[in-house]
Amino acid sequence: MLTGLILAGSSEAQGDCQVEALLPYNGGLLIHTQIREMQEVCEEIIVATPDPRPFLRNLDPGIRIITDFYRGRGPLGGMYAGLSLSKHSNIWTVGCDMPYISAAAASLLLECKQEGYEAAIPWIGGVSYPLHGVYDKSCARYIQTLINNGDYRPASLIRRLNSLDILEHRFEEMGLDLGFVRSLDEPGLAPDGTSRVESSIIYTTN
Repeated sequence: MLTGLILAGSSEAQGDCQVEALLPYNGGLLIHTQIREMQEVCEEIIVATPDPRPFLRNLDPGIRIITDFYRGRGPLGGMYAGLSLSKHSNIWTVGCDMPYISAAAASLLLECKQEGYEAAIPWIGGVSYPLHGVYDKSCARYIQTLINNGDYRPASLIRRLNSLDILEHRFEEMGLDLGFVRSLDEPGLAPDGTSRVESSIIYTTN
């Protein structure tokens, strides 16, 4: 069983992701597109945010909205809250500014993680993408240690885990578009999704 976790926080390091989650997209809001995709494979969906009020007005009651335990700590702050409060031991974690997340890719990650790893992470174009990974609930303890040490980088978390990198050819064998890891911050991608470009992936985790 799988929990879907959307990181809808904001910080200087992460940018104003909370606003991006509520951008108009495909006739609704960006977060609605993400939730629909997650519902294909997730029994539970969590939105982690420092301010739940705008999400309470825009999301169905079946979506769990939780507040960050560690505020202003970037993605790891939301991950700690979501992993700690998840009902399931496997958590598919994404940033709220990613319009092309893939349920099929998440299913592959989950299958690979269950071979005995703490996490399974997409590795596309020589870059690791922690914010489309599937994590074990127990990873919260590593996040807490990092935050207490003042390190808020997802890349630092991956280095501590017994994680499995899933290379791009595994996704291509399934016929998946590798753009599922892309975010709105990349050039040429409009909030309404109408100007997607076929450029190389430039998002990094450092």
